Order: sequence, then C-alpha cells, then structure tokens
Amino acid sequence: MQIILPLPRTLTSLFVVAAERLPFELGSFLPWRLTGPHRKAAVAALGSGLLAATHHATLWKPVGPALAEDDRRRLRRTKEHVVVTATAPPGRLPAIAQTARAVARALARACDGVLIDPMTGATVATCGRCADEPPGFHLGDDWLGWDTRVHDGATCPPWDPAGTAACDCLCVTSRGLRRFALPEITLDGAACAHGLCATSLLRAVAQHLVADQLAHLTAHPEATHRRLDDFLRVQPDGGAPFGVRLTPYDGDLGELGRSGGVRRLKVGPEPGTGQIACLKVGPPSGFTGSLNSWLCAIRGAHHATLTAALAATGPRPPAPVRALAA
Repeated sequence: MQIILPLPRTLTSLFVVAAERLPFELGSFLPWRLTGPHRKAAVAALGSGLLAATHHATLWKPVGPALAEDDRRRLRRTKEHVVVTATAPPGRLPAIAQTARAVARALARACDGVLIDPMTGATVATCGRCADEPPGFHLGDDWLGWDTRVHDGATCPPWDPAGTAACDCLCVTSRGLRRFALPEITLDGAACAHGLCATSLLRAVAQHLVADQLAHLTAHPEATHRRLDDFLRVQPDGGAPFGVRLTPYDGDLGELGRSGGVRRLKVGPEPGTGQIACLKVGPPSGFTGSLNSWLCAIRGAHHATLTAALAATGPRPPAPVRALAA
C-alpha cells in the first residue's frame, strides 16, 4: 500500500532569538555583518524576500515547546526578541532552513541571546564548537526533537527486560519533520524501559524519510504530492537493516480501546486539511511478537553487528553496547 503525502507550495521555518537587549539595529547588522559559509545565501534570501528578521521589544513567551528549566531561567532574564523566518518552496530545502538558522545563530551570538527552535521545542547551541551553522546538512545537528510521554494511570511492572511485555505505556513522537514537508512519526505502546531503543529506532526512520524526501524534492521540485510505501527497509548507521510499517495516525486520539489517555503533542495540521499529521511506526506485517519483542529483536541485531565490527577491527573496549540498553 502507498501513502499519499501532499507537498505544500511553501514551507516556513522560524527561529527565535531572545535577548536582554538588542545592542544594534537589525538593518545595520543584516546582512552586512554576517560571516561564514551561509553568508552569500543569506544575502540573496534577504534580498529576495525569502528570509526576514523582525524585532519585537517584548518578552518571548514559549507556547508548546517544553524547554528545559535552565533554558526557561535564561528566557526569564530576556526582555526582547527577534524572529527569523524563511518561507520558500519545499524544493529549496534543506538550504533555506540552514540559511535561516545561520542568521539566527549570528544574531544570538552578537547579542548574547538564547536561540530557540519552536518546531523542535529546544534551544540551539550558539557557543563553543556549535557557534556557527555547519556548512553541510546533517539531520543530527539539532534538527529534530523528541517528545516522550507515558499514558495516564499506567501501572508498570518493576524494570525487567524479560518482563516488559506487560508494560505498554510509552509514547515517543518526533518534533521537526514538518519542516521537511513530512508527517511527524510516533512509536506508541512500548514499555517505558525501552525509551532509548524507541528513540534510536525513530531516529533511524526519520533519517531514512528525510534523505528520501530531499532526494525526491531535488528530482521533482514542482511536485504537489509524493507516494510513500507503507513498508520501509531502514539501514541505520553502523547497524543491521530492519523493516518498519507506517500507518497514518491521529496522535490526538491514540489507540482505540487503550485504558488511560496520554497528554499528546499536537503535531498538526488541523483536521480536514487532507494532510497526514503523523505516521505510526510499527513492526512489519508478519511479525507475530509484541512491540517490545520487536524492539528487542532490532536491538539484538544491532548488538550482534556492533560486536562483529569490533571483533574485526581490534580489541573490544569495555562495555561497548552499554549505551544501547533500553
């Protein structure tokens, strides 16, 4: 079966720079004081209207993003903010999104501000090695966030990898795939002990989806829709390949018949728009075990691949797969 994904005429990426005080006029800073590999693209985008920066002499109040307490503490000290917005056809991805973030990074560094990506619900580092926008695109460079929640009233057994079939309270949903004209993805119904495994699996699926989406947009820049197979063969970096089944999913409703709700992330778009807001990730057809046993099987295959690779390259360091424990 194929899933039809509508492709919008334009997509918007925005970033917020919150600061105690903006020590310069935006017009004197942009684009004249921009540096780095994205300067030329930023000058062109600002000149053509694809990119804009707007100064607001008010405190920015986050709506939706679950920022960490340290970030919220920094935000409480700010008094004004700048919104950097890029609006362009999907075919301009990922360059236009990187250009917008490069401009926001430069502003945040110049005014010692806090850079927030409202789509991922997180801050973006603007100091140290992460001060400048990387010249190349990599999805792992803070382009995705993860919303992890458990169902209300969940009664989980004591943590025991062998007994997690009795627990299905975990729901993990991506944040940020909308920026690439893709639905968000979710894995719902795993054991809470498998949080790391669930996120790692979704990250691999997201990398596969984004890579294919960008390739499709490059080959078909004027396309108005895309057909996506509901079965994907995913090859994660450094791991064994695995198959997943994708199902259009209403993240606001969750599983029918599930006892106990979950306070879910609103992934949009609004009902009735004909667009798919979220895709549920699950085992491929024919897998007879539970969601937890599927996660364990993938983790086991990854463990075996990593062990074989280490054996072939030299002595194995202590506890090489400890970070893979769910």
